[in-house]
Amino acid sequence: MTTTRFAPSPTGHIHVGNLRTALFNYLIARKAGGTFILRIDDTDAERSKEEYVDGIKRDLEWLGLHWDKTERQSTRLDRYHAAADELRAMGRFYEAFETPTELDLKRKKLLNMGKPPVYDRAALELSEAEKDALREERGNGVWRFKLDQQRIDWTDGILGDISIDAASVSDPVLIRGDGQILYTLASVVDDMDMGVTNIVRGSDHVTNTATQIQIIEALGGTPPGFAHHSLLTGPQGESLSKRLGVLSIRDLREAGVEPEALLSLMARLGSSQPVELRLSLDEIAEDFELSQFGAAPTKFDEQDLYPLTARKLHQLPLEAVAPQLIEIGVPAEKQELFWGVARDNITTRKDIPGWWALFRDGAEPLIADEDREFIAEAMALLPEGPYTRDTWGEWTKTVKEATGRKGKGLFMPLRKALTGLERGPEMADVLPLLEKIPAKGLAK
Repeated sequence: MTTTRFAPSPTGHIHVGNLRTALFNYLIARKAGGTFILRIDDTDAERSKEEYVDGIKRDLEWLGLHWDKTERQSTRLDRYHAAADELRAMGRFYEAFETPTELDLKRKKLLNMGKPPVYDRAALELSEAEKDALREERGNGVWRFKLDQQRIDWTDGILGDISIDAASVSDPVLIRGDGQILYTLASVVDDMDMGVTNIVRGSDHVTNTATQIQIIEALGGTPPGFAHHSLLTGPQGESLSKRLGVLSIRDLREAGVEPEALLSLMARLGSSQPVELRLSLDEIAEDFELSQFGAAPTKFDEQDLYPLTARKLHQLPLEAVAPQLIEIGVPAEKQELFWGVARDNITTRKDIPGWWALFRDGAEPLIADEDREFIAEAMALLPEGPYTRDTWGEWTKTVKEATGRKGKGLFMPLRKALTGLERGPEMADVLPLLEKIPAKGLAK
């Protein structure tokens, strides 16, 4: 059975980059009728916070990315230590004591010699007495996995055939000096124990994948299928790293972006398919194929979310927004007409109250000096309400006959006087919604 996972760290809010990973893994599982696991990577007890766990779940639920089971890595520490013991017993795990400064000097020396900055495995030459002395002096060392220095090959679901020479990669640190289990070990053990069959993540993990494949094989497991999607950049190709704080799912939701807009964009961005609004995850999953995605960095512009959001809102029936209309005070008898007018003239739901405020309170008239006399005469001809959809046509016909104005010279000044806007909904629909018309005070 196909099993995928999304494994965020609860050290902050998830952002668009995280979402891409979550969505791809979700779609693969759903399309295959498989299992999607939400795995909270909370082994870093100091930085992990429960508020972020709650925030991650809230964001995924808002998007409709419902998981089949939840796992917490902090509850599995004994299992990780048992796996570490297995690696020690087979001679694939060793303790190293270099300080960060010493490692940095080694890296610089190798680079100056034109060699790859790979850890030299000096710790393997230490005697037990030397290790004891270093522990006494520096405390516990880090634990590194000893790579077999051969090529590591796999066929990537997006990048194609990958081959990495393990001799060009440093033996990865899997346990820190303070005893913290790091992501690479915890992830490998979890993927094996939880039967994960497919892993999609960012292309910055390619080298990490190579080392994980060896760890999985050392522990007697079978590597899952890997795929590495391109990394997102800003619209000009700039790094998103400094902007991810303002591109969190929480902030986009608060800005009024609709979940379907975000999902539709993320499911196609960087692929050979055009971005199209889809109103359900089933629709998105139907034509989702990893093979259609490329390796090149993918430009993301949050402004692209707003036309998709508007398109979704334009299709919403009244019942979908009725609770919000009640909340802002739209009378029941006017809700259908109001929504018919408002939905084609909004970008996000946050725009809805502004339209109701305009109809309820009246707009500040926008009148050019040369139109003042015309507006005063027109307002004197406007009958008392209530108005119907026919009122606009009847009134403008009367005004045309009285003033001789026609076309844009007739309709535009009236629109601006009644709504304070140069463009907007059909005035035949607007007039019945206007509860106050300040411009009437200008009548002769």
